[in-house]
Amino acid sequence: MLRETTLQQTVQQLGDLLSLRGETVVTAESCTGGWLVKALTDRAGSSAYVLGGLITYSNSMKCDLLQVPSSVLAEHGAVSEPVVRQMVAGAVRASGADYAIATSGVAGPGGGSEDKPVGTVWFAWGSPGTGIVAQCCHFEGDRDAVRRQSVVYALQGLLDYLQKP
Repeated sequence: MLRETTLQQTVQQLGDLLSLRGETVVTAESCTGGWLVKALTDRAGSSAYVLGGLITYSNSMKCDLLQVPSSVLAEHGAVSEPVVRQMVAGAVRASGADYAIATSGVAGPGGGSEDKPVGTVWFAWGSPGTGIVAQCCHFEGDRDAVRRQSVVYALQGLLDYLQKP
């Protein structure tokens, strides 16, 4: 289970690194519903590096705000690597941020399938200019637990991405 200190420590490290580098981030969230940008902006001074968050819960919002092609959604579904990659690219394009974090998953309790059971979450980090990394995770627990774990994983993923040479 997530410890609150883990989230706070990750947010602090991420904020310190972005501030030091003079870089910015935007979130493109589906299953996390704004929790990523909320966690990032809980820290005083975060306006220096957080440009905002796009909550694109529905497929139509992914298409309209992030320019995810409807053909990609139709072929792969919202919870997929191609979609989160497109979400990162669209969020960077829409905001002018240096980097984006994207999440799309099945938090439950319903909505899962054999291919994408409850707890399946796709993540992506980066930007079209520096490269986009995507990963899939399977989390255990109820809806709140899946979303909570997703927030920590997403923020830690961006921190790891930024620390790689």
